[in-house]
Amino acid sequence: MRRSEQRILTTHTGSLPRPAALLESAEGPAHDALLRESVVDIVRHQLDVGLDIVNDGEFGKSSWAAYVLERISGFEIRPDELIPLNWLGRDRERFSQFFTKEMPSALTGSPTEVCVGPITYQGEAFIRRDLDNLKAALPPGAEAFFTAVAPASTGYNARNEYYSSDREYVYAIADALKQEYRAIIDAGQLLQVDDAVLANMYDYLVQQSPERYREWAQLRVEALNHALDGIPEDRVRYHVCFGSWHVPHVADAPLEDIVDLILQVRARAYSIEAANPRHEHEWRVWQTHKLPEGKLLIPGIVTHHLTTVEHPRLVADRIIRFADLVGKQNV
Repeated sequence: MRRSEQRILTTHTGSLPRPAALLESAEGPAHDALLRESVVDIVRHQLDVGLDIVNDGEFGKSSWAAYVLERISGFEIRPDELIPLNWLGRDRERFSQFFTKEMPSALTGSPTEVCVGPITYQGEAFIRRDLDNLKAALPPGAEAFFTAVAPASTGYNARNEYYSSDREYVYAIADALKQEYRAIIDAGQLLQVDDAVLANMYDYLVQQSPERYREWAQLRVEALNHALDGIPEDRVRYHVCFGSWHVPHVADAPLEDIVDLILQVRARAYSIEAANPRHEHEWRVWQTHKLPEGKLLIPGIVTHHLTTVEHPRLVADRIIRFADLVGKQNV
């Protein structure tokens, strides 16, 4: 994994807007060809605008997390059983008028995903296709990352009816994901593990007790490290996304309360929120929490939470702030 030795290197968090033609195309040979072409175009575009570490835009996935249920066995969807969107926490009640009008599923719930059998990985063809597309699009010497979901964010709204304990269930997910992680590493790409739910479940579980959240999160961090076992840390970035969804919310996890969990993950680089209005102030956390030796911080210094285009001076100020705190070579 490259470091910022001569200048601050740039990257992004993964998902990029899909071309309309790709969104409208049906599965089949024509779609596969269009997907390959689209990945070539998006990789070229990232390099043209000056990004140093690029990806495939996640064009081969249906979403950042839900895609994985297409690649592992053991789950069924029960459309007649609705489960609350617990990750929204108490904000559903605080802003009930908004959710009633703009996001009614937050109040009524969504179809339930249920684990009813052994969890195994069956996404070999999908991951091979996506990795081949990325490799073909990269010019010689380019560094790229490829995203995969974390155990905590896999089927996060699902119910377990098969495994005898939550621990057994979560570790079964981790064992399945390990195969996808390994495929990414074996293909020569950096692995980015996406884990929004580790932070997003904070408000819901803290209502029960702070200890309940810590117990839930600690198990899932340990399961992630189990899935990463044998993978060199310098090939892994850990991305915790929270607080940027486009609804009113005030109950986000404070970075102060979860930073120790984040730093437990066996990764070289940690990607965190640092620009959206609920979390930009949290650069101060790094005044009291030392970034471990040899680690890298990837602060999000341009946010998709707003439609406003940030002024370059503001973006530069954000970068300098982190560089002063943890060292420019570590940003």
